[in-house]
Amino acid sequence: MPQDAFTLRHIARELDAALAGGKVNKIIQPSRDEVDLLFYANGRTQKLLLNTHASFARAVLSDAPRTAPDVAPNFCMLLRKHLTGAQLLSVRQQGFERILAFTFDCMGEFVRAERTLYAEIMGKYSNLVLTEQGTILGALKVSSLQENFKRVLFPGVRYAPPAAQDKADPCDRDALARRLAAFSGGDLAHFLAENVAGLAYTTCALLAKELPADAAPDALADALRGLLFSDAVCPAVERVDGDAADFHARFPQGERCASVMAAADRYYTEREGKRAFADAKRRLEGILQARLKKEEKKLALLEERIRGCADMEKWRVFGELLTANLYAVRQGEESCTLENWYEEGSPAVKIALDRALTPAQNAQKYFKRYNKLKRTLAAATPQREEAAAERDYTLSMLFAVRRAEEDADLTETEEELRTLGMLPTPQKKKNAPPKQCPFRTYTIEGFCVFAGRNNLQNDRLLREAAPRDIWLHAQRYHSAHVLIRTEGRQVPDAVLQTAAEICACYSDAKSETRVPIDYCERRFVKKPPKARAGFVTYTDFKTTAAKPDRHAELRTGN
Repeated sequence: MPQDAFTLRHIARELDAALAGGKVNKIIQPSRDEVDLLFYANGRTQKLLLNTHASFARAVLSDAPRTAPDVAPNFCMLLRKHLTGAQLLSVRQQGFERILAFTFDCMGEFVRAERTLYAEIMGKYSNLVLTEQGTILGALKVSSLQENFKRVLFPGVRYAPPAAQDKADPCDRDALARRLAAFSGGDLAHFLAENVAGLAYTTCALLAKELPADAAPDALADALRGLLFSDAVCPAVERVDGDAADFHARFPQGERCASVMAAADRYYTEREGKRAFADAKRRLEGILQARLKKEEKKLALLEERIRGCADMEKWRVFGELLTANLYAVRQGEESCTLENWYEEGSPAVKIALDRALTPAQNAQKYFKRYNKLKRTLAAATPQREEAAAERDYTLSMLFAVRRAEEDADLTETEEELRTLGMLPTPQKKKNAPPKQCPFRTYTIEGFCVFAGRNNLQNDRLLREAAPRDIWLHAQRYHSAHVLIRTEGRQVPDAVLQTAAEICACYSDAKSETRVPIDYCERRFVKKPPKARAGFVTYTDFKTTAAKPDRHAELRTGN
C-alpha cells in the first residue's frame, strides 16, 4: 500500500521506540532518492532508510545492503555537516499527515541547536527537508518560487507543510462526523478514501469491513477514530501467487511480521529487488538484441556474397570454351555460339563478347571473373561460418538472459559481456577472488543434479564433472547443461528422465510438449580449443524425449 497516514502513525511510534536517544554515526546517500542514517541506539547499530522514490517511498529500519557512492551528493554532505554525532530526541507524525518529523539535538564545537529532518512520504511528491528553528537548511528535492509558486523548498525560507486537502481531518472529531453525514450508502471504502485525509484506498477497504456502515454519523466517526488511533496492530505482507502484493498494519490473513516497519521493509525490499532484476534483465537483453542484429546483418551480407558466387563455374567454362575455339571466333562480334562439351550431349551455348577485345582477351576476362569469385568464395565461406558461430553464441547468451529468474542468473552473463567489451569493467579490489554464482541444484532419489545458468557456468560444470557423470543437453536447441553426479552408481531411468525434464525446461524449446534431450557420459563431451563459452561437442550419446518441467520441489540449493 502507499505509506498513508494510518500506517505512518504506527511506523513513527515504532521508530521512536527503537531510535530515540540514539546517536547518528554515519550518513550515506546510495541513490538519488534514498538517504540512510546509521544510529547507535539501544546498544546496537541500526540503519534508518529514508526513501523518496515515487513507487518505494518509505521510512523504515532495514538491514538491506547499500553501497555508498565514491563522491557524496550535496544533500548527503549537508546532513553529515549538521547531523553527524547528533542525538535523536523523538520521531513524531505531523498531525494526521504523511510526514514524519525526526528531531535532533545537535552539539557542535561552538553551538548547540535543535534541528528537524522532515520525511514527507507522499508518493511522487516525497521529499526530505532539514530545518533549524523552522528555517530550511536544505532539501533533497529543492523547488524555487519560479518552479512552484504554491510551495517553496529552498535554503533560507520558512518550512511549510504541503497544503491540506479538502478532506476531513480524523483528529477533528466534529469535522469528521459532519463529513460522514454525507454518506448515503454504497461503497464506504471509496467514500472514506475521497473524504477522509491521510487514508489510502487499500486502508479504507480494510477499515470498511470493521465499521458499522449503517450507523449514525457520530457513531461512525467514533468507530472510525477508534480504529485509526488504536495501537493494536497485526502487521503482515499480503501475498498473491507467492509474490508480495501489499503490506498492512492490521491484516491477520497475510504473512505475519514482527512490526509494521518489518512488513513495509520486506514488501518494498522485495519489490525493489524485482524491479532492479527486471531492469537489469531488460538492459542485458537490449545489449544482446543490438549485438544480434549486427551479427545477423553481417551474416546476411556474407550469404549474399556467397550466393553471388553461384555462377562462377559458368564463367570458367566460358573461358575454357573460348580458349579452345579461338580459331572459330572473330573479333568484333557481340557473341558467339559454341558447343559445351562440359555438359552431356554437348548443347550449344551462347557466349557474350566484348567487341573491343580479341577472342583471347575475352577468354581471359571470363577467367578473371571466375578467379575473382573463387577468391571471394574462399574468403566469405569461413567468414560466414565464423559469423554464424558468433550469432549462435549471442543467441545462447540471449537465451540465458531470457530464462533468468533471479539475480544470480544474470551475474556471470554480465561477466561474459564484459569480456566481450560490451559492458564496462568495474574496478575490483586488489586480490579479490572472482565472484562465482552457484549452480541450480536438485536432489533426485539421492542423486545430486546440477543445471548451469549461463555459458560460463556450463563450462564450469563441465570442468568439475567426473568422467562417468551423466551430461544432458537439448538436441538442436540452446539449453542449460545438466549434470547428474553418479559417484560410480548406476543412474535409474526415473532420475535420468527427471533430469531431462529439467534440461528441457531450461531450453529454447520450453514451450514444446516433448523435447529431444541428448545424454552421454562426461568423458564423451569435449571442449574444442579456443571455442566460445558454452560450446562443446559430444559423441556416444543417446536421446530421450522429455516434457519441460522445472521441478521446483526438488531444488535443494540456489
